[in-house]
Amino acid sequence: MFDLSSLGIGYGSLLMLGSMIFLLLTGMQLAFVTLLVAMFFAIGWFGVGALPLVTSRLYSFVGSYVFLAVPMFVLMAALLDRSGIARDLFDAMKVFGRKLRGGVAVQTLLVAIVLASMSGVIGGETVLLGILALPQMLRLGYNRKLAIGTTCAGGALGTMLPPSIVLIIYGLTASVSIGELFKAAFLPALLLAFAYMAYVLIICRLHPEYAPLPTEEELAEDANVNYFKALFFPLLSVAVVLGSIYTGVASVTEASALGVVGIMISAVIRGEMSFSMLKESAKATMSTCGMIIWIGIGATALVGVYNLMGGIDFVETTILALSGGSVMGTVLIMMLVLFVLGMFLDWVGVALLTMPIFVPIIMNLGLDPVWFGVVFCLNMQVSFLSPPFGPAAFYLKSVAPKDISLGEIFSSLLPFIGLQILVLALVVFFPQLALWWK
Repeated sequence: MFDLSSLGIGYGSLLMLGSMIFLLLTGMQLAFVTLLVAMFFAIGWFGVGALPLVTSRLYSFVGSYVFLAVPMFVLMAALLDRSGIARDLFDAMKVFGRKLRGGVAVQTLLVAIVLASMSGVIGGETVLLGILALPQMLRLGYNRKLAIGTTCAGGALGTMLPPSIVLIIYGLTASVSIGELFKAAFLPALLLAFAYMAYVLIICRLHPEYAPLPTEEELAEDANVNYFKALFFPLLSVAVVLGSIYTGVASVTEASALGVVGIMISAVIRGEMSFSMLKESAKATMSTCGMIIWIGIGATALVGVYNLMGGIDFVETTILALSGGSVMGTVLIMMLVLFVLGMFLDWVGVALLTMPIFVPIIMNLGLDPVWFGVVFCLNMQVSFLSPPFGPAAFYLKSVAPKDISLGEIFSSLLPFIGLQILVLALVVFFPQLALWWK
């Protein structure tokens, strides 16, 4: 039997990383790559007797009660995607941008905030805005890059705004209160959204041709919108979900269930609920959650084996050596690692692979893991928009007009990526932006 422990943790880490890269390049799914590498190293480093330790870690991951919130919020997003609630919400938000230059772009970002506060899943929001907002801005003569960038960046706000699935997975992985994470992320998320709005208004003021004002006929059409019907149900859902969490009336898991019930009741009242819609939403939810669970199983197994090998101590020593012992240098190195991984891996994999290693280091340095959760989410915000594999860009491309290329989408996102990095820097250097509630 081969004995990998003779390599030492340094060479063992390089072999583990190389094995993962090689298997990923073959086209194998991340979940199965991590599980296969975990089993190989468990047997090779400790012997067959180590396998029960791996399975015990898997049970603790999938058996978490808070994990129930994930399928509930994903189901909310699926129901929104298939009902007319989001479309009516977009029409109603025209009241905020009627006579404002760049108003439709600001309206798009406001709708994105409400949608993110209802579901916390970026894929559905980006697709919805791509269907509703992008054609509208292009029809009105908006600058193409401004319209594309606003739609894509706004759709990705679900990463940050509670009830973000990213925050829930981070909380599960880092053993941090999800309620506290929601409170911490609220202000930075709004700061990011308002930074987008400020950019839109400033660029439209400097270049009036980027956003023509609506005609009298278009203003007359807007007056026919039933604002009460369009705004009541979405805002009520946001109030129920976030209000119950922040006031302590319900846990995150209970609030997610309340949100699903609220959306279903809204769809019934609006006459949109059907068995086929419910069936399609359930299938989409099972598909998304299946992906998250399998990645979680593989990543949990891999991190568990690596920890037994002494990986956390090795990574901590290496990062501290590279940073010269500087606390801020250590954080910046971690963010660089997250950014690079985020360019190539799904956020679920990044979170489950790195947070069990990074969070103990953060705590040993005397930093707040809740604050670091917000920093992590902001890093994922950047990765969602960044080439070559920014998922938000691919979501938008799937519904954008055929003459809009993927390259044009990525170039349109550059100003918004710059704003994300700016807000990330502010939260890193001014932690009270995330810890204002303490």
